[in-house]
Amino acid sequence: MRHIIDISVPLQAGIASDPPGHTPDIEYLDHDATAAEVVSYFPGAGIGDLPDGEGWAIERITATTHTGTHLDAPYHFSKTMDGDKRAITIDEVPLDWCFQNGVKLDFRHLPDGYVVTPADIDAELERIGHVLQPLDIVLVNTSAGARYGEDDFLAKGCGVGREATLHLLRQGVRVTGTDAWSWDAPFRYTAERFEQGRDAGIIWEGHRAGREIGYCHIEKLGNLEVLPPHGFQVACFPVKIHAASAGWTRAVAIIH
Repeated sequence: MRHIIDISVPLQAGIASDPPGHTPDIEYLDHDATAAEVVSYFPGAGIGDLPDGEGWAIERITATTHTGTHLDAPYHFSKTMDGDKRAITIDEVPLDWCFQNGVKLDFRHLPDGYVVTPADIDAELERIGHVLQPLDIVLVNTSAGARYGEDDFLAKGCGVGREATLHLLRQGVRVTGTDAWSWDAPFRYTAERFEQGRDAGIIWEGHRAGREIGYCHIEKLGNLEVLPPHGFQVACFPVKIHAASAGWTRAVAIIH
């Protein structure tokens, strides 16, 4: 029997889901607020002509394409991918990438700011008894997932480094995901490391791996802790926004 698990978080205003200046705003207009607008389309009609005097319920959203659970296109990371090719935008992402077998790597025990290595990935794959296959969707369960919307969310969880990302991509993975704000380690920890060593290569290193091998990742997933390590499919089709760097997705895991 098929079981569908929602692994998305709600697009919600008024919570600490993103850095200042990037959080969404949602204006909710209920049936009473829009009744006059509805009848304005029908000359001679009045609000009393509407069933119970109700218009329509709508919402107006001001948000980036990176709010809520979303799929990043390679264009988000750079103008180029696969060496010197033009990076594809979200409306160009192959849909076949977005509906594949899923694998969950449990990294909740790793400290905040830790940068995952290829050895960490291999050790976890060995622990769960899974051999990666081309186009597997790899989801990383971090300690950030349990803190979505809380004041410390942006600073929670580990990130996946450049070499670890390339380690997945070289095995044919083209979509990854995390329940943290970013695929990379939280910026506060990267900033501390940069201040100490002045190595600019650590800035957004997991994302920038897409310059070498184009890929997508899902950010701000939810409920990963309830998933098995493997034996499920992931569907994460993005909203088709013309020439955009990302698209919102109602990501789900499907267990048969």
